[in-house]
Formats: sequence, C-alpha cells, structure tokens
Amino acid sequence: MAKVEVLKLASDHLREPLASELENDESRFSNRAVQILKFHGSYQQSNRDHRHRDWSMMLRLRSPAGRIPAQLYLALDELADRYGNGTLRATTRQTFQLHGIPKQDLRMVLGTIVRNLGSTLAACGDINRNVMAPAAPYTTGGYPAARRLADDIAALLTPQAALGAYLDLWVDGDMAYRLRSTAKVRKVNRQPAPSAVHSGDEQEPLYGSRYMPRKFKVGVTVPGDNSIDILTQDLGFVIFTDTMGRLVGANVHVGGGMGRTHNKEDTFARTADPLGYVQRHQVLALVKAVVALQRDHGDRQSRRHARLKYLVHDRGMDWFKACLSNYFHGDIRPLRKEPTRKLEHYLGWQRQGDGLWFVGLPVMTGRVAGPLKDTLRELVQRYRLELRVTPNQDILLCGIASNRKRDIQDRLDAVGLQESALVEPTASHGLACPALPTCGLAITESERTFPDVLARFDALRRSLGIQQPLLIRMTGCPNGCSRPYMAEVGLVGSAAGHYQLWLGGTPGLTTLARPVLDRLPLADLEAVLRPLFSHWVRTAASKSFGAFCQDYTTEQLQDLLGTNGFPPAA
Repeated sequence: MAKVEVLKLASDHLREPLASELENDESRFSNRAVQILKFHGSYQQSNRDHRHRDWSMMLRLRSPAGRIPAQLYLALDELADRYGNGTLRATTRQTFQLHGIPKQDLRMVLGTIVRNLGSTLAACGDINRNVMAPAAPYTTGGYPAARRLADDIAALLTPQAALGAYLDLWVDGDMAYRLRSTAKVRKVNRQPAPSAVHSGDEQEPLYGSRYMPRKFKVGVTVPGDNSIDILTQDLGFVIFTDTMGRLVGANVHVGGGMGRTHNKEDTFARTADPLGYVQRHQVLALVKAVVALQRDHGDRQSRRHARLKYLVHDRGMDWFKACLSNYFHGDIRPLRKEPTRKLEHYLGWQRQGDGLWFVGLPVMTGRVAGPLKDTLRELVQRYRLELRVTPNQDILLCGIASNRKRDIQDRLDAVGLQESALVEPTASHGLACPALPTCGLAITESERTFPDVLARFDALRRSLGIQQPLLIRMTGCPNGCSRPYMAEVGLVGSAAGHYQLWLGGTPGLTTLARPVLDRLPLADLEAVLRPLFSHWVRTAASKSFGAFCQDYTTEQLQDLLGTNGFPPAA
C-alpha cells in the first residue's frame, strides 16, 4: 500500500493524529496529520512569496450544487475578515474557500461554519467531493430535480464514521449538526444490495476504513446544459424528467478526470465514457455500486494512477460493465438522445420561474474581495439573499423580488457591475486556479496573472477583427483544477513564466484539447498565437476556434504557430 493508505487505516476513521495535534501549540500540523486534515476539508499552506514559512490553512466548503444560504455566507464573510486573509474564493467546483486561517483558530472557524448550516467534511481528501449541479435556481426544465439529486448523492456518500469524528473535533460531538439524510437515501439504504457493495467495515459500510484510493467526483445536469463539465467527472448524470418535473431516469458517464503530471505519459486528462441509461429508482443504487467498485479495484499502490479514469482506461468498458454487475443488479439501457451541450454561464438578470429573479455576477478568478465583498455582504444582509456558486467561479444572487431589482442594480453599478457589463463572453467563461503564492503544487502563476492574460487575448482578438469569444483556462501546474484540458486555449504551467499550450477543446466542453507546445513563454503569447488566429479568421471564421483546431493535426497546428523554436509538445 501507499503510505497514505497506512495512515488512513490507522486513523480511527479520520481522527488521529489530527485530534492530538489540535491540542499542541505548534503553528503547523505534521505531514501525517495533514493527510487526515484533508478529509475534514482543509489543506495546510504557506505563502511562497515570503522568505520564511508562515503556515496557515485553506478551508473548503461542501455545498452541493453551489448553494450557500444567507446565514452561512454572512458567517463566511466575517470569518474571512476576522481570521483569514480578508477574501473568499469561489472555486471551479461550486463552493467557497477561505485562505490564511492560523492553526490555532482552525477549531473556532470550522465550528462556526458548522453552526451556521455549513460543512467542510469531505470537501478534500480521498473521498467523494462536492457534488456539482447547475447553479441556476430555475424552477422548470429539470433544474429542481437535478439539484435534488445532487443533494441526495451528497447525503448518500457522506462518510458515516468520519462524520462522527468530524463533529467530535469541531463542535464537541454535538449531533444536532450532523448532515441530514434524505427520504430517497434512507429508502435506498434500507433496500437489500449486492454483498459486494458493503465494505466489510460496520462503522463505514460504503467506504471502509481506507476510504477511496483517490478523490471521487460526481456531477448532475440536465440535457443541453454543460455548465458542470459533465465529461470531466468520475461519475456524471444527465437527468430526464416528466412533464411534472419529476426524475424519470439518467444517462450515465464514467471515468472522466483532468489531473496529470508533466513528463509522465502514464498520467493524462480523460473524458468520461458513456455507460448507459438507468431509471430513476436505480440511480442511487448505481452511485453506490460505482463507488464500491472503485473502492475495491482502484490502484492503492500508486496514487498517480489511482483515479477511476485509469481503471476504466486500463481495463476497458467491457470489463467495467462486467465487474459492475457484481455491485449493481439493475438494468442499464442504451443512452437516451440528448440535445447539443452548451456551456451556460447564467450571467445578468434572469427570471427564476417562481415570480422572483436572480442576477449572475462575473467574479474574475472567483476572488471575492474589496468593494465587491462589501457590496455582497450588504445585499445579503439587507435582503437575506441566497447565493449560488457556479462552476465558472461566478456568483448568483437568488430569490430577488421585482421591486428590489432597481436598488440591487444601483449597488452593483457602484462596483462596476452595470447591466451592460454583466455578460462579457471571454471573461465570463475564463477559469484560473489559485496557484502562487499559496498552492504548494504550483509551478508558476495563474490567478494573479489571468486578468492580464484575458486582456491580452481580447486585444489580440480586436486587432484581428475576431468577434467570437474564446474559452480560455489557465492553471499553475498540470493537476488541472481549472479544467484547462477542455478549453479552446489551455495554458498549463510548465516552468516559471512558461506554459504548455493546449488547443482544440470546444465551446460546449465536449472535446478534449491537445498539447501543442511544451514551454510557451507567457511574454510571447501574442507572437505565437497571432499567425494561427489570422489563419482561423481567413479560412474558417464561422467556426469556433476549438472546432477550427480540430480540423488540423497537432503537427499542422505547430506549423501555423509563430513558435520561434519553442519546443513542441511530445
């Protein structure tokens, strides 16, 4: 087993050595405790801009479908100011992160989150992560059913013994704050399941005492709406509903994932494969079955090779389906036809469908700070608005009465979010990870340089007369937190100031991009891309840039770039 597997097994269901080290006066946790801390929703970090290590914690919330009630948001806002670095960050997995929390304040901060209807349990670690679903609070079109299913899956995959450890550590074991189950989850858990589903651990019947080999990600959406990047999920559901909005079944996809390592060809980004269609009463049973299959067959010796995508890739879908029959006795049918997928962003003013409105606010790189943070706090306090975090790192203010729209827009105008500025295509679809200075894995910049990168792309577009927006994503390392491998243009940190250039993802997030250059100096971005963009404008301006790139081989794209001798991707 990998060392972390031994740690999980010896942790008493994710208690030790974390519990013991919370009681000491050290400014940091040991490496052993950090591995267990992740399951509680926190990473230990230091500011790499500083000469000396100044240890602090990043906290990530568990918020299925990105839902953040007003009470919770106001608590987060205050905690960020009192204990953190004064900012909140909307993540690409539809939740908020707090940064800069000192170790000695961790129990206070995490306990406050729990007491205000939040949770960080399983937001990190080798376990099911935050369950994604379209953030828009539409009341029709299957959206309510998608949100309900996301809630059900989150409840179904809540670790049982670890929940007890979580409450013991952060709220003195007060069970009043346990995560509530749902009627559907209780029903599926009462039903007999194939014996293979049970882990053999009575305290943790689904996960077992070693939990998952690596992180596990689930997403739910409706036909045509690809705001959650459905093909990047370990397990993805596209649901179908009847005329009353009730779930009738779902198309299922398995084996997606973005993480990879430079110069390790056995690691790669991968889009999910179609599994088939399952009826509504079998969806949750299938979720348990796929989790149990990965629990038992995922690689526990090499963490780099431990995700479900490698199991599906190495063994193939025929093996996967045959193995799944040991865990799932339901009926898997051929996929139902879906409309063309589109990346929805929900920005600007829109009707929810229940007489109320929501407004989608673009948040550059998801960083909520300064006047924007002050304005959001004021609006949430005054109108008790619920927030939704989108997978594009934007924020929706929901449940707005018509007679409050003008006042809210006036306050948004004051921070530069005029109605005409709420929808800017390139910026609204751009993603960047935090990278430097806090991420220990970052090779180079991402969040801090991304606004300038977008401005440079827009200037290049305008100089060439390009009207179409571009889907641009940037990350400071190859782990792919901002899902750059699905972008039309992906910039993946490869050395200080240099990036791998990935091209050919499509605007609907249906096609994996390809690496074209290994080390593009960011300073030469325009010089390298201008010849390729010019050729696009001359020969295929009616196509999206990603679709245009798909018409060429990697070698042809390299020839069209102004590479000046920069090394091509292997």
